[in-house]
Amino acid sequence: MDAGAGAGAGAPYASRTAEEVFRDFRGRRAGMIKALTLEVDKFYQLCDPEKENLCLYGYPNETWEVTLPAEEVPPEIPEPALGINFARDGMNEKDWLALVAVHSDSWLLAVSFYFAARFGFDKESRRRLFNMINNLPTIFEVVTGAAKKQTKEKPPNSTTKSNKPSMKMPSRPESHSKAPKMPAPPKDEDESGEEYGEEEEEERDNTLCGTCGTNDGKDEFWICCDNCERWYHGKCVKITPARAEHIKHYKCPDCSNKRARA
Repeated sequence: MDAGAGAGAGAPYASRTAEEVFRDFRGRRAGMIKALTLEVDKFYQLCDPEKENLCLYGYPNETWEVTLPAEEVPPEIPEPALGINFARDGMNEKDWLALVAVHSDSWLLAVSFYFAARFGFDKESRRRLFNMINNLPTIFEVVTGAAKKQTKEKPPNSTTKSNKPSMKMPSRPESHSKAPKMPAPPKDEDESGEEYGEEEEEERDNTLCGTCGTNDGKDEFWICCDNCERWYHGKCVKITPARAEHIKHYKCPDCSNKRARA
């Protein structure tokens, strides 16, 4: 069985609530962001224009795969953009990645609202699902750096630096640090999806991780790239506080990869 159709695209799902579908969305999104940022060299090589029509799949376990589309018609879930490999060598690399990112965003929405229809979500459940999705930056915004620009326009209330330039940790307001992590279901299932979305929108105004695109783990260790000034969860870039103490000038994986390619 084709890997894209079986292991990721056509596997059975048990999602039944907006929060479960959002977890599926966020996992797939994280995998695709890895392909288009941290693992872009591998992704680029897999998209060989000499091969048949290829698709970029993101899976709920935060992994990704470039493979052929599902053979079933109609497929188990909506299919990603077909033939992303054909334009690889005919476009500027950044423009090509941005184009794939846009189509990836469209696919993620299609998959999530396919589940919403399949599981019979009512108006409030669909609204709650969309609000949770809309509170995250799009893949396009992460890939093009627009998410970073938005973060700079709304910086954290304060920033605490140690004597080492790499030990930078965004300070969160007390009320924000006590907020539940997404995708926490509301206490009352009848609670208005609009109110839930407004609360989450306020919480998302702070710094976003350059790798996973969220600001989950407010009390965890964060580090800032001294080159692009983007913030990262320490665990996302595999940097511990102890290790950061010995780094004089920290460069994130993306900046390091750009230098290596140059």
